[in-house]
Amino acid sequence: MNTGTLRKILLFAFFSVLCLLILVPFYAVTIASFKPGEDLIRYGLNLRFDLSAMSLDNFVFLFTGEHAYFTWFFNSLLLTVVQVVLTLLVSATVAYGFSAYEFRGKNLLFVCVLLIMMVPFEILLLPLYTLTFNMGLMNSYSAIILPGVAGAATIFFFRQYLRGIPKEMIAAGRVDGANEYAIYVRLILPVMKPSFAAMAILNGMNSWNNFLWPFMVLSDENKYTLPIGLKTLLTPYGNNYDLLIVGSFFSILPILALFLGFQKYFIDGMTAGAVKG
Repeated sequence: MNTGTLRKILLFAFFSVLCLLILVPFYAVTIASFKPGEDLIRYGLNLRFDLSAMSLDNFVFLFTGEHAYFTWFFNSLLLTVVQVVLTLLVSATVAYGFSAYEFRGKNLLFVCVLLIMMVPFEILLLPLYTLTFNMGLMNSYSAIILPGVAGAATIFFFRQYLRGIPKEMIAAGRVDGANEYAIYVRLILPVMKPSFAAMAILNGMNSWNNFLWPFMVLSDENKYTLPIGLKTLLTPYGNNYDLLIVGSFFSILPILALFLGFQKYFIDGMTAGAVKG
C-alpha cells in the first residue's frame, strides 16, 4: 500500500468518525422528539430506540396546542433575516473600502478590526448594555440587530476574499466611465456571491442561536426569540419537556435547510476566501 492510498484511508476514517460524532446529538434529539416528556425526565437524552414509546403526540401538540412557540419562531426568523442582510451589506462595503482604496490610517483601522475579533463578547457585554440603555433601545429588536451589523469576522473574511479579485476589474470599470458606486454594485457584488453564501450561513447560525444578548435586552414575552422562549419552558414550577424537545428539534430544521441549500456556494466561498492572505 503506497503512501497516497494510506493517507486517503486515514482521512476517510477521520472524517467518518467526525461525522458520526456530529450526527449522534442530532440523532438523540430526533428520537427524543417522538417520545413523551416523562421519558426524557426518567432516562435523560439517550440513544435508546424504543418503538413502543414513540408517537407523533409531541408534533401534534406543537402544531395544534396552545403555546407561543411559533411566535418565538417567527421572531427569530425575522431577526435572523434582517440581521444577516444588514451584516452582509455593511460588512461587504467596509471590506471593499479596505481592499480597493488606499487612505491614511487604513492599516491601523484594519488592525482595530483584528483586535475586535480577539475580544470575547462577554467583556463587551456590560458597556454594550449601558450604551443600549442610555440610547433608549431596551426591549427592542434594534438593540439586538445594531451591535452586530458591522461584524469584525465578516469584514475580515470579505476583505480576504476581495484581495483575490484582480484590481484590473475596478480599473476597467473606471475606464468605461462607471462611477465608484456602479463599480461596486455591478462588478464587485456579483463576484462576491460565493462569499455572501458562506457568510450568510455562518451569520445566520449565530443570529438564530443567539441567546445571551437578546435575553438581556428583551423583556416583552411577545418579542422573545426562540432560544429565550425554549428556556422559559423550564421553570421552578414545572417543565414542559414535551414542547421543549420537539421545539428544539424543529428549530434545527431552518439552519439545516439553509446549509444544504447553499452548501456548494458555502464551500466555494470558504475556499476562495483563503486564496490570498
